[in-house]
Amino acid sequence: MATKKTIVVKQIGSPIRRPEVQRQTLIGLGLNKMHKTRELEDTPAIRGMVAKIPHLVEIIEERG
Repeated sequence: MATKKTIVVKQIGSPIRRPEVQRQTLIGLGLNKMHKTRELEDTPAIRGMVAKIPHLVEIIEERG
């Protein structure tokens, strides 16, 4: 069986005083509090969301 590639994303910035689109992108990634981490499937959609808000999130680890 093939293992799915995943990435661990951590929120490093606050959405306070940010445009609503950036807030919604954080929510779409499942992040809503500072220093929270999520393990997400490594897809072009997720990579694009992370690329839209590089000042608010960072990729900690890539697995698989």
